Amino acid sequence: TVVHSGCVAKINPLAPLDKVCVLSCGISTGLGATLNVAKPPMGSTVAVFGLGAVGLAAAEGARIAGASRIIGVDRNPTRFDEAKSFGITEFVNPKDYDKPVQEVLAEMTGGGVDRSIECTGNINAMISAFECVHDGWGVAVLVGVPHKEAEFKTHPINFLNERTLKGTFFGNYKPRTDLPLVVEKYMNKELEL
Repeated sequence: TVVHSGCVAKINPLAPLDKVCVLSCGISTGLGATLNVAKPPMGSTVAVFGLGAVGLAAAEGARIAGASRIIGVDRNPTRFDEAKSFGITEFVNPKDYDKPVQEVLAEMTGGGVDRSIECTGNINAMISAFECVHDGWGVAVLVGVPHKEAEFKTHPINFLNERTLKGTFFGNYKPRTDLPLVVEKYMNKELEL
């Protein structure tokens, strides 16, 4: 295999490659989006949009950070049971409501979540993830990759009310230096894969 030198990382030789191979993309991306970019404070409320591999890793990051409520948002209700083992405490299916999911989340949390991580690539989910964070301190992190023609539209007041929108690629991890540390989290049973 030919790879860029910046993407080669020496890891613990005892790490089972059939397990830690998933850290090379989606798991690190979701985990890092939460731990390195969203940085939820202890006891905070976090919404995770999309409960695929990346979203479950984002939920795991919220659990590791000490979030008290981790709300999974997904249109597939069969994902909730598995998501519980990654830290999801509540589940919201947008199809169950006649109003935008960001309004549902704001009502559930008394004004909005502290952090949200969007892991779908769906532009509507991205807008919802931004609009569901609390005025004054809420941070939304976009992880999914939207269609190249997609446009992000929201009211400017959402920014003026001190909401923050961030994006990330690979969870802001540096593969050579950070990936070995993520492998150690798994080896020390601090990380669920």
